[in-house]
Amino acid sequence: MYLARSGLVAAVRPLLGSTLGWESVSVFSNTQLRALSAQPLRKGDVTAEEAIRHADHLPKKLLIDGAWVDAQSGKTMPVVDPRTEEVVLRVAEGDKADVDAAVAAARKAFDHGPWPRMSAKERGRVMYRLADLMERDREELAQLETLDNGKPIFFSRAADVPLSFDHLRYYAGWADKIQGKTIPVDGPYWAYTLHEPLGVVGQIIPWNFPLLMAAWKIAPALACGNTIVLKTAEQTPLTAMKLGQLALEAGLPPGVLNIISGYGPTAGAALVGNPGVDKIAFTGSTEVGRKIAGQVAQSLKPCTLELGGKSPVVVCKDVDIDKAVADTHFALFFNHGQCCAAGSRLYVHEAIYDEFIEKAVKAATTRRVGDPFGDVDQGPQVDQDQYNKILEYIDHGKNEGATLQCGGKARAGKGYYVEPTVFTDVKDSMKISREEIFGPVQCISKWSKMDEVIQRANNNAYGLAAGVFSNNIDEVNTLSRGIKSGTVWVNCYNLYDSAVPFGGYKDSGLGREKGEYALSNYTQVKAVYQPLVNPAWR
Repeated sequence: MYLARSGLVAAVRPLLGSTLGWESVSVFSNTQLRALSAQPLRKGDVTAEEAIRHADHLPKKLLIDGAWVDAQSGKTMPVVDPRTEEVVLRVAEGDKADVDAAVAAARKAFDHGPWPRMSAKERGRVMYRLADLMERDREELAQLETLDNGKPIFFSRAADVPLSFDHLRYYAGWADKIQGKTIPVDGPYWAYTLHEPLGVVGQIIPWNFPLLMAAWKIAPALACGNTIVLKTAEQTPLTAMKLGQLALEAGLPPGVLNIISGYGPTAGAALVGNPGVDKIAFTGSTEVGRKIAGQVAQSLKPCTLELGGKSPVVVCKDVDIDKAVADTHFALFFNHGQCCAAGSRLYVHEAIYDEFIEKAVKAATTRRVGDPFGDVDQGPQVDQDQYNKILEYIDHGKNEGATLQCGGKARAGKGYYVEPTVFTDVKDSMKISREEIFGPVQCISKWSKMDEVIQRANNNAYGLAAGVFSNNIDEVNTLSRGIKSGTVWVNCYNLYDSAVPFGGYKDSGLGREKGEYALSNYTQVKAVYQPLVNPAWR
């Protein structure tokens, strides 16, 4: 749904800002649009100091077996404000000993606790309570997310937080609808299937959407009756701690949700390798995903992997150019380009290429970059490593001969700020076209023939998402079926509904998040045969 068609334009347009392409901000679902109409969402009305006060009230510990505890080693790790590059607080640094304790708690909760044994409706009621509490504390969650990640407060309020509690509600509704089948068989027998929870699930989430990715992971696992050990990204532990507090308040039994903050090589690797874990779910880089897949293969442990992307976006010649520019700008620059599904390979038809470039560059150069608690479109990148990586890719683009139209450097001063950057005349062989940059760098190429652009779109290791912009239904059908990706957005982008599956082809991962499809990742299917004695019918 487009915001301009929602009846909320007058109220919301000033908040989005003209350079963002407010006419087509397609991240909002109907649920979020209703939320926007129900409450005023303001931009630039809060300071980082207020968010830090909220952070100071968090436990800053590990959640294990229903209690907040220090790391067994006594170690802590810094939480860095990406706006200032300064440490704002420290949290417990979990490692193997803490992971082992969390897995033991989750195993006890699954094998002997009430969660998998209570009625599915009661599990759903607990999940609904958790969603209600998240909605109650949505402002605190939004401020923590912006402090942790650096995204503008408006988007934390209008997208990340409401999408998260909406996701909990979606799967709360599924809890009592997970069912098997009765199957006709030969002879005096009958057979049926049970869909049973897997057991202890290890989940590792990324830093780009910390709260939302936690919701994507825990909601289907809880609905199916599993218990969880959740490992946060080391850069962004804060909203998970708040989520843990709310889960206990909602009545989640001890050990059902355990939360570990720590580093990937220690806490993450220990979780993947723990023999008491029955399944691993990971969202992150393809490089790390390969390592996880190799490790769990040794124990034949199931895993789902939502990995990287280099999503192609094809713009045909018959489009409304202004709208296509706004949509494709949002497709790439949303969340500072730190989005696995970002539209990072943009193919524009040669008939409109020059006009499109002119307008795309204008959109990028008028994009407001600054303090995410202020009136801006883009805040800092998440940390020093990501900041350095993006600048290195920009240098590759310059050195390989792409045309730098704007941006191309860091913003002066403190903070991990990178200028919105547009490259044109990008060849498919260039590093910036082949590899995931995960930053505010738009790469634009020209195309002329349909077969050619489909081949180019598919000539990449990734296959997470794609975009098609055309007013010709035959072109839409050809492209949406021809491009190999898990999601294709047509004349929109960044639409995420809880009911619609999300995941990738090729190096973009295994399995699907969201929707009914995700439930199969958290259940085992058991077949049961029973004899029929003197049946009335069979």
